[in-house]
Amino acid sequence: MSQELLRAEDLTLSIGNTCVCNNLDLHVEAGQCWGILGPNGAGKTTLLHTLAGLHPTDSGNIYCDGKALDEHTAKELAIKRGVLFQNELAGFPGSLFETVLAGRHPHLGSLGWESPEDLQQASQAIDLTGLKGLESRNIHTLSGGERQRMEIATLLAQQPRLALLDEPSNHLDPGQQIIMLQLLHSHFTSANHALLMVLHDCNLAMRFCDHLLLLKGDGNYLAGPTQELATAEHLSWLYAHPVALQRLDGYTCLHFQ
Repeated sequence: MSQELLRAEDLTLSIGNTCVCNNLDLHVEAGQCWGILGPNGAGKTTLLHTLAGLHPTDSGNIYCDGKALDEHTAKELAIKRGVLFQNELAGFPGSLFETVLAGRHPHLGSLGWESPEDLQQASQAIDLTGLKGLESRNIHTLSGGERQRMEIATLLAQQPRLALLDEPSNHLDPGQQIIMLQLLHSHFTSANHALLMVLHDCNLAMRFCDHLLLLKGDGNYLAGPTQELATAEHLSWLYAHPVALQRLDGYTCLHFQ
């Protein structure tokens, strides 16, 4: 039986006069990769932050690993779930290695000293994201794409079971978008892990996500397997514009008519 890592029950959420979702029921199980799609202003980022426990709900309940969010300590939650923000730049100067190593903070003991394992996890994450050789660089000298990969490396070093990502392909060139999403997908769809990410690119969502949450921006939503929701009818409804789908090299691609 699959393990449920994230559950939202009867979740209602609004921003000002915009209803993000009304009575949302969402179940994210281990091994799944969910993509959140919707037009600008639909509240995708706000919903992601709410599911992470960083923004209050209007009503409803959210559970992480079978336990209500407010029943976790901050450390417990940081070990179980990791968040990648859409725009992230540390306010303090530091090296790339120091920043990635900060991802190990939830795992440190009472004295707060990093162990050889912590150093190894940070080095491995830097290696996986193609940043080897940049460990000593001041983070404020990195390009946008390098910073984004550094944030992904920090998330990998944190080793959460559930990853909540806001536009993980931001600032990355097309090749790096595929490489980083392949890396995240491979890591977080393994046993006892899951991935939920906000994306603007429908083609990336259809390529990497096995489930979709479509937010219309008026409280209405659709949630389910990608093969059921990634249709011209549903995506035309979502974006209020006619779209067409076609298969190309084994992948479904979308274009606006």
